[in-house]
Amino acid sequence: MTDRLWFLMAVIAYGIGLVYAVFLWRRGFRRDDRIHYLILLVAYALHLLSMMKRGYSLQRCPTSNLYEATMFIGWAMMSACLGLALVQRFRFLLVFANPVMVGLGVFALMPGLDPPPQAPAYTGVGVSLHASLTLLAYGAFGLAAAAAVMYLTQERDLKLHRKRILFSLLPPITRLEKVVTWLTVAGLVLLSGGLTVGFVAITPPPGVHFYNDFKVVWSCLVWAIYAALLILHWRFATRGRRFAWGVVGAFGFVLLTYWGSNLASPLHQS
Repeated sequence: MTDRLWFLMAVIAYGIGLVYAVFLWRRGFRRDDRIHYLILLVAYALHLLSMMKRGYSLQRCPTSNLYEATMFIGWAMMSACLGLALVQRFRFLLVFANPVMVGLGVFALMPGLDPPPQAPAYTGVGVSLHASLTLLAYGAFGLAAAAAVMYLTQERDLKLHRKRILFSLLPPITRLEKVVTWLTVAGLVLLSGGLTVGFVAITPPPGVHFYNDFKVVWSCLVWAIYAALLILHWRFATRGRRFAWGVVGAFGFVLLTYWGSNLASPLHQS
């Protein structure tokens, strides 16, 4: 079986998990989330196997096109979610992550995102490290956005004095705000490392400069957006609801523009 077939099976398993997640919403979680966890664990194993087969066949980190990058971001997000879900109180995170994984998987399998492999213009440990760090950063930003959605849900329930089963399972609202903050910090640190490695370890071809490459400019803009959010959060007391909406909006911008910025960048199409 090819790596794409393994990934297709992973997406199907994520889809089964999504159907079961709807069942959890209706039933109010309780003990049934263990079955959901096992379904996603199987999907994750298939996902990981597809990445390993692609990586071994190419002899490099599979991050060179939109299919591979999307697959890697999804893997990073699910790795963190499954790790956190080992703690029963955080297992509900998988219900929020499951629809995102299905959406990323369906998008990655779209025709045209995985052209035939060719000899890359940029090779070496530095290139793989640059790609891995930046994609892990986007995964951390995605988890921060998911935690921010949980914060906004709980904040609204508190304001409207609602009592729901999901409400009782969520961590305290103050802890959620800390989770959003530190996931955003982790993403910014990873993105800073990825950009630094890229500038140091990658030499562009003659006549091409980093400062006029669309993807590089876009990445610096994303870095500036998240840095500004943290500065506003720490120095100007932009907290709670406004900070959560900022994190959700920033990740929405990343989702809507990431693939377009990649396609507009000759440097990242090499």
